[in-house]
Amino acid sequence: MVGPRGSPAGPSRAVAARVRCAAVAALVAGLGAVAVVVTGLLREPLTLPLAVAAVVVAVVAGWDALVHRGARRYVAATVVVAALIGGVLLLDLHALARLATVIALVLVSLAAARVALSDTRDTAAATTRPVGAAIRGALLMNPRSGGGRVVRFDLENQARRRGITPILLEPGDDLRALAEGAVADGADVLGMAGGDGSQALVADVARRHGLPMVCVPAGTRNHFALDLGLDRDDVVGALDAFGEAVERRVDLACVGDRVFVNNASLGVYATVVQSDAYRAAKIRTTSQMLPDLLGPDARGFDLRFEPPDRDRSIRADLVLVSNDVYRVERLSGFGTRARLDEGVLGVVTLTLDTTTGVSGLLAAELRGDLGSHPGFRQWSTPEFTVDSGDELVDVGVDGEALRLAPPLRFRSLPAALRVRIPKDRPAAARPPLPRPGAASVELFRRAAGRPRAA
Repeated sequence: MVGPRGSPAGPSRAVAARVRCAAVAALVAGLGAVAVVVTGLLREPLTLPLAVAAVVVAVVAGWDALVHRGARRYVAATVVVAALIGGVLLLDLHALARLATVIALVLVSLAAARVALSDTRDTAAATTRPVGAAIRGALLMNPRSGGGRVVRFDLENQARRRGITPILLEPGDDLRALAEGAVADGADVLGMAGGDGSQALVADVARRHGLPMVCVPAGTRNHFALDLGLDRDDVVGALDAFGEAVERRVDLACVGDRVFVNNASLGVYATVVQSDAYRAAKIRTTSQMLPDLLGPDARGFDLRFEPPDRDRSIRADLVLVSNDVYRVERLSGFGTRARLDEGVLGVVTLTLDTTTGVSGLLAAELRGDLGSHPGFRQWSTPEFTVDSGDELVDVGVDGEALRLAPPLRFRSLPAALRVRIPKDRPAAARPPLPRPGAASVELFRRAAGRPRAA
């Protein structure tokens, strides 16, 4: 990743040193736990496979416990304890000291791995301030978002019980007009229960009137809520932000006069999203359209822009412009953002020159290692312009399919939105950690001082 002027952007030396030390500690402790089991089983080789399997189960379950919440975390933790006890009992029924050693080493390994695999960029905690309860809160709701989450969680009645005015979006309604109407009626806090496209629209109304906003994760993916640090499974709990809460300022971004909270895509993905069949069958529609979009007879995409190193031209098949910088591992998930207040756009481009390039993309996608693809580039900038010879360009803006006239001018809107967060939520999301297999590979990379580009 490079900075706004094309200069490399990465962790400071102190952060890099901490990550490397944590990676080494995770590997040493993990291998030490295995060594303790193996050493004790040298006298009993028949039980060695079972004991080693128990340690592997404990590590995998421990990782699952670290990266999930709720019942799944407790179940995984129970599996860890059972696996460790079982492995050591296979070794020696009286080896309590060995049991304690193995458990300690596994816990140290998992804790150090968590530190080592966290986002390595320097990230100060988001600045928040306590705020009192809303006096005339208004919650706009899209009952069709997220498979009917508004109805499933009875958000209309839940809002009324909290003194919040519910405003239901009916077929044919103009969401912006409803939000403006709520402001005209005296709302001092605007909330939106719906997908990220709806969140962006209400966010735009809130920022124009200088009002704070509450994000209620009632959509399908709820990426904005995730990066705000909200629990996407606790839909009703998000309403607590209308009460005594904390407030922070976050960035927005726009293409022309259209505001978005997450990202805008051009090229392959944007064209696929335009298909009427995409919503009902995403994978099948994508697989059917890719040969025409990327095959040898494809017309290609006329997307013209200025790369950070101006002496090198780029022909891109896919362009993703985000509100702040994403940690990109897969196109399907598109990662998370460590910060929502950097005041920049994140730009990702992907070039697929040949059929081999497409195969490499699929392999990188499966591994969760998109940054290793030779046609992948990522940088950040406060402004970005894409031109084209086409009369209209397909653009997917926060998942909404649009066709816009070029040139497309993207801008960051630093600290444009006031967002209210429940008091018991963190100030920012922690980027997801890789799965155990990929985590092991990345730990070796970071221990060697060669982390994968974020």
